[in-house]
Amino acid sequence: MRLLVLEDDATLGPWIEKGLSEAGHVVDLFTDGKDALIGAMAQEYDVLVLDRMVPGLDGLAVLKALRQARITAPAIFLTALGEVEDRVEGLRAGGDDYLVKPFAFSELSARIDVLTRRRDGAGEQSSELVAGDIRIDLHRRSCQRQGQVVDLNPKEFLLLEVFMRAKGRVQTRTMLLERVWDMNFDPTTSVVETHISRLRAKIEKPFGDTLIRTIRGAGYVFEPT
Repeated sequence: MRLLVLEDDATLGPWIEKGLSEAGHVVDLFTDGKDALIGAMAQEYDVLVLDRMVPGLDGLAVLKALRQARITAPAIFLTALGEVEDRVEGLRAGGDDYLVKPFAFSELSARIDVLTRRRDGAGEQSSELVAGDIRIDLHRRSCQRQGQVVDLNPKEFLLLEVFMRAKGRVQTRTMLLERVWDMNFDPTTSVVETHISRLRAKIEKPFGDTLIRTIRGAGYVFEPT
């Protein structure tokens, strides 16, 4: 899953980011509420993890703005504000859960899992993405094309997921580095080109067509048939 974490503590934020990344998630860490709001408007997230007290906009204001914009991703507040009134305020702002600091990482991870199960159980989002004749299951991490199973490694799967979510829109090399590898732009690495080549060999070559088109000087665009 792709998670947004808003946490300005210089120790806690990277700790949460590292733990969630090791659990297999893609994590975007923000330390400023305004930046987090812009990020959540521009990128689809599966879960929002929001600190209540951060610079710029606090987590409560961020979530209120997102709910007004009809962004429905489940949200969990992390905060030192543990009074009943604080929890009620967070829930009324559109939050789905509330975890008071200090907390164990295992509890945060479990609460995130519960939120996504609730969401999927309510039918708000399917666990599948479909584009043309390609179908991927986000829970089972499986891929099929024309009913045939396509064996993808984790990075290939995530790369395909990014392409499918951005169908028809150009994805630059820098965007792919950030979204799939959580890396800043590095002109010396060929990891993007290597993985796209491997992905094409699995989802295009056996079927005799082209889905990922290279836009010279710009990036790549996924155009399923």
